[in-house]
Amino acid sequence: MKEFLFVFRNDYKEMAANTAPEVMQGMMKKWMDWMGGIAAQNKLVNPGNRLGNAGKVLRPNGVITDGPYTEIKELIGGYIVVKADSYDEVIALAEGCPILEVGGNVEIRDIVPM
Repeated sequence: MKEFLFVFRNDYKEMAANTAPEVMQGMMKKWMDWMGGIAAQNKLVNPGNRLGNAGKVLRPNGVITDGPYTEIKELIGGYIVVKADSYDEVIALAEGCPILEVGGNVEIRDIVPM
């Protein structure tokens, strides 16, 4: 089995529109159920983390800037690592991701051991 990275990207405007406590609580349950289903299949390698809103970007020549910027349409919200035998299988795992319900997307990347 290969390992794959799911990077969760969310539309900033959609994210800001869905901050009501009952909406957030419902989405959290969907995330827990979806990730629990992957874990129950023994395909969750790393449960990942949610990423905060603040950050810094290190650029060439030691230049450091603030980031990420809220003006950007898509924000990376978090990630997990899963395992699967093929892209078809890993795409099937990703299809249930709750972020798809709120205008976000899942970037799927294979992890290549060094």
